[in-house]
Amino acid sequence: MKINALTKVPVVAVTLLFSLSSYAGGGGGGTGGGNSGELPAPDTCEFNCGYEIGPNPTQSFLRASSGPQPVASVSVSSSVDGFGGGTIYYPTNISSEMAAIAIAPGFTNTQSAIAWWGPILASHGFIAITINTNGRFDQPDSRSRQLDSALNYLISESDRSSSAISGRVDRNRLATMGFSMGGGGALKSAARNRLSAAIPLAPWYSGRNDFNQIGVPTMIMACENDGTARVGSHARPFYSAIPTSTDKAYLEFNDGPHNCANGNNYNNNSELSTYGISWMKRFLDKDRRYNQFLCGPNHEAASLVSLWRDTCNF
Repeated sequence: MKINALTKVPVVAVTLLFSLSSYAGGGGGGTGGGNSGELPAPDTCEFNCGYEIGPNPTQSFLRASSGPQPVASVSVSSSVDGFGGGTIYYPTNISSEMAAIAIAPGFTNTQSAIAWWGPILASHGFIAITINTNGRFDQPDSRSRQLDSALNYLISESDRSSSAISGRVDRNRLATMGFSMGGGGALKSAARNRLSAAIPLAPWYSGRNDFNQIGVPTMIMACENDGTARVGSHARPFYSAIPTSTDKAYLEFNDGPHNCANGNNYNNNSELSTYGISWMKRFLDKDRRYNQFLCGPNHEAASLVSLWRDTCNF
């Protein structure tokens, strides 16, 4: 079903936690937080920054199941401080500093639910960490702090000479992603204005928020028929709350259920990766070659897309 406008609906908590507690793929509530610490200030360079990695992008290039860089991974112990461990993915043939992205799962999920994002982002020239949370029921605020902790962990590993990613993390180009309550956590991290980009996927967040403080370039991906994080009370008002002075975009998949924004079984991984990689390339690598996939196309002409909004031209 196609729709033509964003509508603002007050955020209603109602009995969502009940529905989430019986849902195995959604977003989280519960225990501990994570000692996030302060993140470094983002890079302010906008033009000719020298961060561009990879060939001139094409639609088929972005829709492929992997990018041009070979990828390796290393496990992170659950005993690490601030989050529940995870997996770091990194390109093996790039020795220069790269932007870093932390990705959080949703309610009751482990990192396996968002694991496919790690290697595909790394294959396009990013350091990515998919995390387990301290508790599977952790709320978005907790997941937000844990995402920050994961980014700080990547910085510390880059500073460690024996690390697999030694010298490879640019501490001034950081981003968060997350699904469901992990997406709510990604938005909360962005509201602290210490990032270069954020991509919340079907974000879930209940109660008052400070998303009107977000100055971080943010792309929200959502699902039209999401019965868990309903777009009318979550993704759409979250997008509307972000100031129009902030670079932002909103993508809603046609008829999609909650999990459609996380790909895997919904045959839209190529769409998710096209937009996700383009957004991260544009705002982490300052690579304007990717503008063509964000600003200009009639996104709603695609059968999978029911709604697109943006603040182009970026």
